[in-house]
Amino acid sequence: MKSGLFYWGIILFSIHSVSSSLFAQESSKVLEFRKPAEQVLKKIADRILSETTYRFIDAETGKTYTSTKELPVKLSVKVESRYNDWHYTNGVLNIGMNELGKIAGEKQYNEFVDKNFDFVFTHGDLDYFRQLYDAQKKKDWNSVRQVNWHMLFRMVRLDDCGTLGASLIELYAKDSRKIYKEYIDLVAQHILHTEPRLPDGTISRYWPHECTIWADDLFMSVSFLARMGNLTGERKYYDDAIHQVKQYNKYLWDDEKKIFYHCYHTDSKQHGAAFWARANGWMFMAEADLLSVLPEDYPGRGDVLKIFVQQAEGLTRWQSENGLWHQLLDKNDSYLETSASAMVVFGFARGVNRGWLDQDYSYVAERGWEGILSHIDENGNVKNICVGTGIMPALSFYYKRPVESNIPMGEGPVLRAGGEILQMKKYYERPADASYDRIMKEAKEKK
Repeated sequence: MKSGLFYWGIILFSIHSVSSSLFAQESSKVLEFRKPAEQVLKKIADRILSETTYRFIDAETGKTYTSTKELPVKLSVKVESRYNDWHYTNGVLNIGMNELGKIAGEKQYNEFVDKNFDFVFTHGDLDYFRQLYDAQKKKDWNSVRQVNWHMLFRMVRLDDCGTLGASLIELYAKDSRKIYKEYIDLVAQHILHTEPRLPDGTISRYWPHECTIWADDLFMSVSFLARMGNLTGERKYYDDAIHQVKQYNKYLWDDEKKIFYHCYHTDSKQHGAAFWARANGWMFMAEADLLSVLPEDYPGRGDVLKIFVQQAEGLTRWQSENGLWHQLLDKNDSYLETSASAMVVFGFARGVNRGWLDQDYSYVAERGWEGILSHIDENGNVKNICVGTGIMPALSFYYKRPVESNIPMGEGPVLRAGGEILQMKKYYERPADASYDRIMKEAKEKK
């Protein structure tokens, strides 16, 4: 492989190394009464470990290989395991595995993330897939999707780099390899300088309308920016993350239903049709990640906290009777969806654990977690996860999105939600006796 990622011809910027892991709690531990939940989470994580290989497979012949070095360059050669493909959903999973490993004291979950990045970056196979990528790109732009790791080379939108860059920052904080640093800098350069934006700095996309704001992109950007700010201490990352939260709230918030639209088309100045649950989950999780690293006195932190609390109040209204949230938040006839529910439970539980939300919300989180457990079987399979979803102008599109089991974009949030649940104290009703005694005493004294 050519020297590092400079093969891509990108001028890279330097960052400062840090020795501590991101988002680590000083005293992360599992509360004793949460042990049953811990066992469920371990079943999920252990299943993921068992299904992760570090091999390649020729889809035509079924033969597997530990290296691509002696293989002819052909499209049928793929990464064998879904869990080390270069896809944004695996960035979300990496974050969940890292957090669970720290909270539960199970280092094999952290090593899962370490091994996956090592497999991609340092085993000498990048050039093989780069050749495939370059060949397909010459045919047409969409053909590159047939190539594993194509998002690693493409680097044109947040899906290609945001969450994976975020989880790589967590690894780089303890393993400062040059090649990791190079990629992190590449992502920072892209998000700050080449990702499409509106004139006011709001990150947007060129599809389905030119300059459409997608709620999903708040997490795809802020997950990286928050961690990059924490890693480097440079204000520009925190400032941009805060700006995105405020702008997305401005464009997507519905003050009547107290939830976010999935999108806003700036050309027609119209919102999309859907209050899609996972879109709201992405935003709630992004806000929580940013609050987790912003210093208490940082300018704009209060604005982010206000938006977070506002969203918590709104999401509570739309919780179903079994604790989960519907695919379309305001449509009770849409199915109950796992990934969005997990993102929301994560936000509530972390909010309570960090003191951003009143302990009343622990009751909401608890009921949500019970609902999530109903979508996990005895083997740790996570069910009812909506597949990847774009934007369409009709609600029927969202109603009909298929669900699958064990998609990383659902597994990761479930692990994150569960990790916070493991540390969350039980909800308690505040006793009223003392207040009544005080009121009666004051009334007697006034007579």
